[in-house]
Amino acid sequence: MVEEHTFLFCDLVGFTALTAAEGDMRGADVCEEFGNRVRPLLKEHRAEHIKSIGDALMIRSDEAALGIRLGIRVVTDLGQVRGFPPVRVGVHTGPAVTRGGDWYGTTVNVAARLCAAAGGGQVLASEAALEAARGLKEVDLGERRLHWLKNVTEPVGARTVALRERVGRLGRGLASIESFFTPAAGSAA
Repeated sequence: MVEEHTFLFCDLVGFTALTAAEGDMRGADVCEEFGNRVRPLLKEHRAEHIKSIGDALMIRSDEAALGIRLGIRVVTDLGQVRGFPPVRVGVHTGPAVTRGGDWYGTTVNVAARLCAAAGGGQVLASEAALEAARGLKEVDLGERRLHWLKNVTEPVGARTVALRERVGRLGRGLASIESFFTPAAGSAA
């Protein structure tokens, strides 16, 4: 059986414009803050930071459900930071090859391309990642769309994923973020 991995690419939207308007030092500070805010979230999502590529982070997660939850958490948390650029995330699951602490292969490339296809504040997860996650609860799935990604020969089906909103007797509000992002005791996802 081929071992599958879930890869996330997280990217700052509008980073080139930010550096043009506010300078390279500000851009570097924002990238550093980006990494500093994301890295503490990795352990609870059984994920590892593979590398930073300018204003993007490459992350590998042990489980698709946890990887998708991590992507939602990154977008949600950083979306609440006043003045921080919007973040977009691409998630894909499949086989990959590791060499010298880095990862290679179509799975990695598709995750990066899905990130580029996502809008600011969006997590775009491939059908492969969603299938591997096996029915995430508390998640709203956007419409399935085929994406023709750069240098990928076949279109990739993907959906936006977001934390589900609940409607109750007390009105509309977000689901409990803590219960969504923290797996139940003894649960893999």
